[in-house]
Amino acid sequence: MAGPGLRGWRLSTRSAETSSTIFLILRRMRAPLIVLITIFAVSVLGLTLIPGRDEAGHAVRMGFFDAFYFMSYTATTIGYGEIPQPFTGGQRLWVMATIYLTVVGWAYAIGSLLTLLQDRAFRQALALQRFTRTVARLREPFLLIVGYGQTGQLLGRSLDAIGRRFVVLDVSGERVDVLDIDSYHADVPGLAADAGDPHTLGVAGLGHPRCEGVLALTDDDEVNLVVAMTAALLRPGLPVIARTVSPAIEQRMRAFGSPAVVNPFDRFGDHLRVALRSPASYQLMSWLESGPGADLPDRGRPPTAGRWVICGYGRFGRKLAEDLRAEGLEITVIDVRPDAAGGPGIVGDASEPAVMARAELDRAVGFVAGTDNDTTNLSLIAAARRINPALFIASRQNRPASAPLFAAMDTDRLLVPAETVAREIYAQLSTPLLWRFLQDMPARGDDWAAGIIGRLTRLCGLRLGSVWKVELTGRDAPALEPYLGAGDATVGGLLRHPQDRDRSLAAVPLLLHRDSGTVLGPDGDVTLEPGDQLLLAGRPSARRALLDTMTHHAVSEYVLTGRTVPAGWLWQRVTGKVPRRPAS
Repeated sequence: MAGPGLRGWRLSTRSAETSSTIFLILRRMRAPLIVLITIFAVSVLGLTLIPGRDEAGHAVRMGFFDAFYFMSYTATTIGYGEIPQPFTGGQRLWVMATIYLTVVGWAYAIGSLLTLLQDRAFRQALALQRFTRTVARLREPFLLIVGYGQTGQLLGRSLDAIGRRFVVLDVSGERVDVLDIDSYHADVPGLAADAGDPHTLGVAGLGHPRCEGVLALTDDDEVNLVVAMTAALLRPGLPVIARTVSPAIEQRMRAFGSPAVVNPFDRFGDHLRVALRSPASYQLMSWLESGPGADLPDRGRPPTAGRWVICGYGRFGRKLAEDLRAEGLEITVIDVRPDAAGGPGIVGDASEPAVMARAELDRAVGFVAGTDNDTTNLSLIAAARRINPALFIASRQNRPASAPLFAAMDTDRLLVPAETVAREIYAQLSTPLLWRFLQDMPARGDDWAAGIIGRLTRLCGLRLGSVWKVELTGRDAPALEPYLGAGDATVGGLLRHPQDRDRSLAAVPLLLHRDSGTVLGPDGDVTLEPGDQLLLAGRPSARRALLDTMTHHAVSEYVLTGRTVPAGWLWQRVTGKVPRRPAS
């Protein structure tokens, strides 16, 4: 629950945005309004000073109210006529002068108003006020995505597909404008502003009671650090997931609370090590991280012996070299900087044939194009393949526009930092049990992972179906309450078909979690207890059938015991066959 200080910060943020918009309008329209008021005041004053004539021919002066009334409908071009009696020549001469003067004043005021409407600062102020109101009205949980580049867009589409709301904050107005044309199921509020300003984060909903997490996904590690720091200080306990490629920034982030930090360079190296030791585990990991509908990737195995050549010894190359050396592989580094070629390295431009020749690629087993330039990486891959077509090729793709070129190159391993970060964050947010499974699964070994893949392909084919979690609680599984903890409900028994219990559902249990611990790939005879959580993968039809078993007492009775009972209350009373009910 938000404290008084946080609530005050939220309220001051909203009032500041409203006040700034009003102040901007008054400042830009100050001169036109003063001109109009002056013209109006002089016109009214003149009418009260110039004498007129009544029906008897006596001199009379118009009162301030009548003069104000006359000028009001004259200035608005309504024109009711001369009141309270016909004007004299002097009055008509004064009115003609004030009419032309008023036209000039209105032209000046309207022109200033049109200029204000086209002013960039004014439009930004209006957009900010509209955005603030939209965020304040949100009544369902949402995530704050800071940075709407390639990673943010990929993650946004994935979150929208599972019905998760989110708010976007990005420094680029062009990226925020993309939200209006993206086909999201729900409106996505977006703001173009500096995410490094804590005030901006407050406007974007950091202090909103419905904000359930912050994702710092900008390309600037320092900005991501500020976001993580601000969230930790202003909303302690709020989940934060931050992207960074700098180990130093990662350590500084962890000094503020316990954010989940995703370093794509670290993940690529870790995954490559898994692929070296356990190719089936890496294949299963890649398949599950890709999400529903993904095709089973090939089980390629990187060479586990021999020498690798790494071109580019920046943050990516340095981390990858460390991981490969940890696996006992020999490394040769090529880099243009003399102080960067670590280990037995070669100083020079790898795109030059003489430098590439010194690397002796014909006697290498692996090649990594790891520079921060896609054109350079593509040319390096082509040159390396001409020298040794049997090389295992890994590369780094920096820009989304280069994707078709790298696809045509058909590399063995490709690092796309945005996709790596998006997949990992999606796994953590969509199904936390899936993230735990992916973390613990490699320790079970390659044969175990190959067995899980075999079961999934036999039941679901080569395309991944649904991955979902079920909670065996009274709220989510009321029909299972009489059997949980009594030894009558097992994993295998639960996954029987509700229409024919001799058939199993097309679903594979990946993980069983309970207070006492976690079991990966639980056997069919494992007894289920109240509060258990199951992570399953299989066909969508199996998910719907399992939901029937969990919520309908007659179905659960048949699936778990084989006893058939009527579904309706009346037929249960007529036949005397009543499903088991939980003890009161």
